[in-house]
Amino acid sequence: MKKAYLLLADGTLFEGVSVGAEGTSTAEVVFNTGMAGYQEVLTDPSYYGQTVCMTYPLIGNYGLNPEDFESRKCWVSGFIMREACDYPSNWRCDRSLGAYLKKEGIVGLAGIDTRRLTRILRSSGVMNGIVYSEGYEPDEQAIAAMKEYKVTGAVRAVTIDAPEVHPAAGEQKHRVALLDFGVKRNIQRELCARGCEVTVLPGYTAPQVILDGGFDGIMLSNGPGDPEENTEIIENLRALVGCGLPIFGICLGHQLLALAIGAQTKKMRFGHRGVNHPVKDLAHDRTYITSQNHGYAVVGETVDPAIARVSHININDNSCEGIEHLHAPIFTVQYHPEVKPGPQDTAYLFDQFISLMDEKKGGAQ
Repeated sequence: MKKAYLLLADGTLFEGVSVGAEGTSTAEVVFNTGMAGYQEVLTDPSYYGQTVCMTYPLIGNYGLNPEDFESRKCWVSGFIMREACDYPSNWRCDRSLGAYLKKEGIVGLAGIDTRRLTRILRSSGVMNGIVYSEGYEPDEQAIAAMKEYKVTGAVRAVTIDAPEVHPAAGEQKHRVALLDFGVKRNIQRELCARGCEVTVLPGYTAPQVILDGGFDGIMLSNGPGDPEENTEIIENLRALVGCGLPIFGICLGHQLLALAIGAQTKKMRFGHRGVNHPVKDLAHDRTYITSQNHGYAVVGETVDPAIARVSHININDNSCEGIEHLHAPIFTVQYHPEVKPGPQDTAYLFDQFISLMDEKKGGAQ
């Protein structure tokens, strides 16, 4: 079995075995604490430009199947695990993890101490690194480039090129514009299951195009990268805030909407990536277990109390997990209420969005 390596920006070197494609990959190295859901991680566009280390020791034991993909392709730059299962067992499985990574051209690494790597990332913060196979050792120029690496242009890299329309499951009640900043398919599925015809639009769609589309509500998807670099999208959302249509934002959509109303965002030391993050709903004094995947957060103290309120906070670090607009039918959350697999405690937020569209329609009649 061929060897493979991870070289971090601080000089730390891990040696393991190659899984998937052979080659080299430079990216930001992050960790995910989920015990399951590696297939959804691999196909989540929010991981664009990142190498993901799974903290659970055995990955790939139930294989992969196309029905559970969250998007059209694999988006991670590299994939790291303690042990990769070569012989998966599940009635829905049609390929192994190694075979999938090889087909997608993703350089994988197994057989390293993922606990040690995670502790480094927790104490020092996420850092850049190179995953490379034996025979692809990086030279000084590649190492220097790795240290300067930054994820840029992420939304433009992952968003669709042309609109896609998905019919409602059953009777159609509403038409929703879903802005694709790196959308996961399950957001679309949750809306369709609630009687919405969903039109997925490129993330840079102009406000007037949306307003002329006859939609009942606007959904802002998750996505990768630094929210502050998306100045065009932020300006577009600023124009939509006062349009009167219900708006629901998730993850990057939450951050972009916050920036549009004057709040600020910051990069976190190591982010929240996993399926067990406790979040408190401040209005109802209830705590939910949520799935999360983000390296940036809204600075709650910068939310103008005359415009909006912080609706949810993270129990572990008190970071902002949700915003509710005080004068418009707009709310956003940092976590993923649509997640599968993972806790579905907050799927009711989609019903809340539907209720806002119902009220808007009823008031217009």
